[in-house]
Amino acid sequence: MTTSPACPACLLYFDDEAAPAQRLAQAATLPAWAIDRHRFPDGELKLRLPVDAAGRLPPRAVLLRSLHQPNEKLIELLLAARTARALGAEHLTLVAPYLAYMRQDMAFQPGEAVSQQVVGGFLAGLFDAVVTVDPHLHRIDTLAQAIAVPHALALSGAEPLADLIAQRRPGALLVGPDGESAQWIAQAAARHGFDHAVCTKVRHGDRDVAIELPPLDAQGRAVVLLDDMASTGRTLALAARLLWQAGAASVDVAVTHALFAGDALQALREAGVGEVWSTDCIPHPSNAVPMAGPLARALRQCGVSC
Repeated sequence: MTTSPACPACLLYFDDEAAPAQRLAQAATLPAWAIDRHRFPDGELKLRLPVDAAGRLPPRAVLLRSLHQPNEKLIELLLAARTARALGAEHLTLVAPYLAYMRQDMAFQPGEAVSQQVVGGFLAGLFDAVVTVDPHLHRIDTLAQAIAVPHALALSGAEPLADLIAQRRPGALLVGPDGESAQWIAQAAARHGFDHAVCTKVRHGDRDVAIELPPLDAQGRAVVLLDDMASTGRTLALAARLLWQAGAASVDVAVTHALFAGDALQALREAGVGEVWSTDCIPHPSNAVPMAGPLARALRQCGVSC
């Protein structure tokens, strides 16, 4: 580890996120220090945080952990955050470009865990600030309602993705897969004056959805399906097929979070989707939009800088 005595802050990261950590560290002008991780034969984890010659951390520390495949990572956050406090970090910021467990914000059946409240409370007990991108919020307006910390910043991938679309598909028609995407789609469309519309979706289960196209003229148009995340890809695939039937000249997909579980990408290809673009919030071959710059600016809003 290389210490930086003149900098009262550092960026902590795990080895599987070394590349995005270096991009964020460069954009935020922070020293980046790796957390050593060891797995015992029984599956338990041992972490060793990087410290200076005096065995201490700077007073402000940023922990980068994108929370896709989140279950074990939540234990890592618990161990790392509590240890960082003990080692001198007075202010801790979590940068989670993808924030898990936000979609379940109420109990739909008796006895269901409301994971947004549980995980939100857990993170609020560990960190002073949380920075994320396009959290999957439904019935609340702000991230601070889910994670009660002094700084809860939710960035959006809509405008950076719109910039990419303007370069790759000038004059495209933007289409959102459901009503929840309406405000997000409008934000992206306004940036470059794109025409836009939103589908109607009825979900019967995780993999059972039906959608209807809104009134639109897709004939001969380059269409980009835009959403905050792609998981199974079924909704986007259904929309792509309908758009081809409506006469679209091309159908591409742009998403903030490239989850793409199982055969999701294959389902999109089979539906006629051409290009698939995503931000780098979740590492994936489709990554085309870096978020290090916006994340670095958010860190400065949280008072983290050198």
